[in-house]
Amino acid sequence: MAGIKDVAAEAGVSVATVSRVLNSHPSVSEEARARVLAAVEALGYRPNAVARSLRTAQTRTLGLVISDVLNPYFTELARFVEEEARALGYSVIIGNADERPELQDHHIRTLIDRRIDGLLVSPADGGSPLLREVALSGTPMVFADRWIPGIDVPVVRADGTGAVKDLVAHLHRLGHRRLAIIAGPAATTTGNERVEAFRDAMRELGLALPDAHIGQAHFQAASGRRATERFLALPEPPEVVFAADNLMALGALDAIRAHGLRVPDDIALAAFDDIPWFVHTDPPITAIAQPTADLARAAVRALADRIEGRTPQSVTLPARLVVRRSCGGAATDQRSDR
Repeated sequence: MAGIKDVAAEAGVSVATVSRVLNSHPSVSEEARARVLAAVEALGYRPNAVARSLRTAQTRTLGLVISDVLNPYFTELARFVEEEARALGYSVIIGNADERPELQDHHIRTLIDRRIDGLLVSPADGGSPLLREVALSGTPMVFADRWIPGIDVPVVRADGTGAVKDLVAHLHRLGHRRLAIIAGPAATTTGNERVEAFRDAMRELGLALPDAHIGQAHFQAASGRRATERFLALPEPPEVVFAADNLMALGALDAIRAHGLRVPDDIALAAFDDIPWFVHTDPPITAIAQPTADLARAAVRALADRIEGRTPQSVTLPARLVVRRSCGGAATDQRSDR
């Protein structure tokens, strides 16, 4: 089995440089960092977790980096993460990435410098080399909600495919045929997954999703409003707008009302990520609810297992459709999963 000296020799750097790279220290040049990571992969080197624990005392602190603290979904996720961590004897330090990869990486470096025991991350995009470095360094890490393909850490997430299929079937039964989606960033797994689930569900019912009915947005309200403005400017606007998260749904509702249109009489609206105040809008908004509390608890338990040397499996939980009155017809469930 390769050791740290073998990695240093392969990369042509000192053992100290290898150590700094593996601990995500910022004082290493990008060129040296790349050589070390290439050597780590080539030699199959993995840090000895037992030896690490002998050298470093646990702080009983977890780091949580969420995509956007203003998003009610992530606010609730953070609440339940903190609650479960406290029950297991951990404190939590939270970093808000604001959907910006560079801010996400800043928080991750800061948390590692503070010697946290492990990281929970909902990645702002799929291209962060730092997260790959953290995984290779042996720092216990779990992805929550979003993930990055190719990074070998447990993922705890909700699968909305079945719920999206239920939503499209519900819209079809109500007579809607021209459906549009406000999609999240293509660089995120959830952004891609929700568009593909929507497209596939429509295809099964013989419906097409033209490019003009896909609004690329950024999981924030302003981008949802802009995408809806473009839909409403089409010669034949869609009959339904499905926003792939709650903030974009809020932006869509603003745009619809600014045009003097009524939901659902003039245009229907649905959202991914149910939140408590959706029952208080007029009309209440049909939404796909994620099991936020269960997801947060499972993520914290998986991270605690990693810290304690166990090998937790990834966890996938089902989302569900909550039908209210924003798409027409009668509501069947006013509650969310919260």
